[in-house]
Amino acid sequence: MEDTSLDNGQLKKGRQFANSGQVGTITVSPGRIAALVEAPEDRYESVVQVEQLTEDEWSRFLDQVGSRAGHIAALLDGDMPHDLVSAAEDAGVQLLPGIGDLDPSCTCDAWELPCQHAAGLSYQVAWLLDDDPFVLLLLRGRSREDLLDELQRRATTGSTQAGHEPAEPDVEQRVGVDAAAAFAARVAALPPAPELPGKVAIEDLPITGTSPLPKSAAGTGGQKAERPGGIAAAGPGSDTNPVLLPLLVLDAARRARGLLNALLAGASDPWVLDEWQDSVRLVAEYPELRERLQDTERLAVGVQAWEYGGAPGLDVLVNAWAPEGGELVRARTEVLAAADEPVELEISGNWLTASTGQLRLDRVGRWHPYQLVGDEWQPAGPADRDPAAAFAVNQVTEGAHQQ
Repeated sequence: MEDTSLDNGQLKKGRQFANSGQVGTITVSPGRIAALVEAPEDRYESVVQVEQLTEDEWSRFLDQVGSRAGHIAALLDGDMPHDLVSAAEDAGVQLLPGIGDLDPSCTCDAWELPCQHAAGLSYQVAWLLDDDPFVLLLLRGRSREDLLDELQRRATTGSTQAGHEPAEPDVEQRVGVDAAAAFAARVAALPPAPELPGKVAIEDLPITGTSPLPKSAAGTGGQKAERPGGIAAAGPGSDTNPVLLPLLVLDAARRARGLLNALLAGASDPWVLDEWQDSVRLVAEYPELRERLQDTERLAVGVQAWEYGGAPGLDVLVNAWAPEGGELVRARTEVLAAADEPVELEISGNWLTASTGQLRLDRVGRWHPYQLVGDEWQPAGPADRDPAAAFAVNQVTEGAHQQ
């Protein structure tokens, strides 16, 4: 939209419409997005049409997805693989609309394409796509349910090439056991557990690793043993293990699931956290652990960064890096275009800094708003892929502080 627009003023006003909540409920249907936009002078109905994929394009796309087990697993689990767009391009299918693919219209009398109301709708839908990429597939003609049903059917009958029906597999070629038969089968009883010399209670088992816990949190009834990444437990006689063990088991299961999903989806390895960072993660995900850790001001700021942006948000809190290309320059241009008042922005590494606030770019392309508290920059709001929207959080926060 920005590449084809002939009037940047309409884009700026459209972004202001989107930022200020003047775009009403958005209706998304195959090939069409629509919403009522509240303007000072009237209410307008804006529509943007997008060409749907043909049946042949959908077939090629699904064949490509079906050839990658990780994509099938991720989609059936409700996740959107990061490289799905490139996978579609490998099949000759363009998922993301290109230059000239958007057809905006509006009930206002403006001649620009898009007008400020349709531009506001487009910006709002772009942010919606960041939150739910399945909306993109709906725009291209298939709902989430239709897509998952088709993938499920192909997973059970075998993928098809365009124009060919799947062949019924031979019984000899089928792998595994019928699910109904497996569930109906009688489960054999486990053999009795062997007698071990000297029974050991679960709460007496040590957990090894490293820990930021103070000595007072480790107990005094035995030698302290610790867990990698932040939580410590004590030896026999401590009252720590019975409380921590269920949480550690739950946390281990969740992390194992995340590793498995990343492996199946062909994604990069999850973020590797150091001891302090993992302590932040644990406190953010399990607040009941806060009293067992040194609840310092630094830890509280770290938890806030994690809640706003996860591991990437915590990374930009403690680490600076130098993005390639002109990412910071482009972001500064967008922020200046959307700002209501002149703003001076200084570029330093992955930071955009002004007197009223700061933006920090993380390694997955999101912008984190920061506010100056005392003499330290601290997280001010959730991350956003739109730098102008993230910077607007700073302005709202500053206004609240002044009040």
